[in-house]
Amino acid sequence: MARTFHFNHPDFASQFSAFLREPRGGGEDVDRQVADIIAEVRHQGAEALIAYARQFDRVELKADQLRLTEDEIAQGAEAASPEVRAAIAFAAARIGAYHTRQRPVDARFVDAAGVELGWRWTALDSVGIYVPGGRAAYPSTVLMNAVPAKVAGVARIAMVTPPGRLEPSVLAAAQAAGVSEIWRVGGAQAVAALAYGAGALRPVDKIVGPGNAYVTAAKRRLYGVVGIDALAGPSEIVVVADVDNDPNWVAADLLSQAEHDPAAQSILITDSEDFARQVMAAVDQQLASLATADVARASWRDHGAVIVAPLDASPDLVNQIAPEHVEFLTAEPDLLADRVRHAGAIFLGPFTPEALGDYVAGSNHVLPTSGSARFSSGLSIYDFLKRTSILRCSAQAYGELGPHTVALAEAEGLLAHANSARARLGSVPPT
Repeated sequence: MARTFHFNHPDFASQFSAFLREPRGGGEDVDRQVADIIAEVRHQGAEALIAYARQFDRVELKADQLRLTEDEIAQGAEAASPEVRAAIAFAAARIGAYHTRQRPVDARFVDAAGVELGWRWTALDSVGIYVPGGRAAYPSTVLMNAVPAKVAGVARIAMVTPPGRLEPSVLAAAQAAGVSEIWRVGGAQAVAALAYGAGALRPVDKIVGPGNAYVTAAKRRLYGVVGIDALAGPSEIVVVADVDNDPNWVAADLLSQAEHDPAAQSILITDSEDFARQVMAAVDQQLASLATADVARASWRDHGAVIVAPLDASPDLVNQIAPEHVEFLTAEPDLLADRVRHAGAIFLGPFTPEALGDYVAGSNHVLPTSGSARFSSGLSIYDFLKRTSILRCSAQAYGELGPHTVALAEAEGLLAHANSARARLGSVPPT
C-alpha cells in the first residue's frame, strides 16, 4: 500500500523530503562489469558482440547475422497487425509534425560596432538508438527517438536492440520512422559498439534511448567518446486531482507508470481524504485483474504516495518532486500548472492522460527523471542538431574590438592571444 502524507501534519516537510530521498532501483554495482564489457568490445569488435549474445542472450549469431537485412525488416514489419501499423503511422505523423515546429532558424546580423555575427544549425551525421527488449515491445521508443532525428536531418540512424525474436511492431515503427539500419545487439555491449564501432557496425556521433542499469552505466562511461541524451531513471507520475474526478480514472493513471518498473513512482495529490481513499481502493481493485500487476503492485507498495493537501499547495510540491510527468485534473488546471517550473511534461484536464503523451499526442515521451527536470528537458529536435557561431569583423570594426581584446588577453597572461590581436591594430584605418 502506498504511503499517505498529510500536508498539515507538523512533520510533513521532513517526512516527505525523506521519502523523496529514498533510493529507487537496485543499488547493484554494475560499473566494473560494464567497464570490462566496453574494453572487450573496443578491442575485439564483432567477436565480442557474438560472445556476449551467447553469454547474456543465449543466442548464437554469426558476424553476418548481426545486422538485419532489408527483407528481414520488411517481412517482420508486415507481420504487425493492420491496427498496429495504422496506429504507428498515425503516431509518427503527429510526432513529426510536433518536432517540425521546433525547427530553429539560422541568423546573421550586424551589431552596433559593425561586426557581423550569427549562428547556423546543422544536423548530426549519425545517431544510434537503443531500443530495449525484455519486459515488452517498445515501438513507441523507436518513434520518439528516430522521428525527431529524421526531422532534424540526421542522415544515418542505427538502431540496436537485444537479439532474439524482434517484435513486428518494433520493426514496423523503425520502418515508419526512417531507421537506416538495425542490429541484433543489446546491453552495455551495444552502447560500446555504437561508440567505438564493431565489425561492420560503424560508430555514431550520439546515442539515445532508454535501457537497464548496464546500458545507463555504459552511457555514463562513454559520454565524451560519444554524445548521449540522458541517464534515464525509473519512470514517475504525479496526479493532482480534485473530488470532481472519477477515482477509477485517477487510479488507472497512477498504475500506468507503476507498471513500467518496480522502481517507478506514482504520487497522488488531492485535497480530499475521502477521495484519496476512493482512489486507493480503485488501485487495489484494478491490480486484481491487471496483467502487469506484479510489477505495478511492487512499485505502488514501495514507492507510491498519496498526499492530502490544499490544491493551491500542489505546484510547490510538484516543484519539489520535479517529476517526469504531472497531470492536473482540476477545474482550472492552467492556474496551477502555470506555477510549475520543474516537470518533464504537464498534462491538463481529465481527457489528457499521460498515456496519450507516451504514444500519439505528438510531444516526446523521453523525459527527465529522478528530479533532473530541475535542470534538463525532454528529448527534442535540438538533441540532434548543433549550433555553430559565425563571426566576421571588418577592419574598421576591429579598431573598436581589438584594443579590448589585447587588454583582456594580457590580464589573463595569454600573451600569444594579445600578440595575435595587437598585430592587426596597425592595419586599422583611422576613424
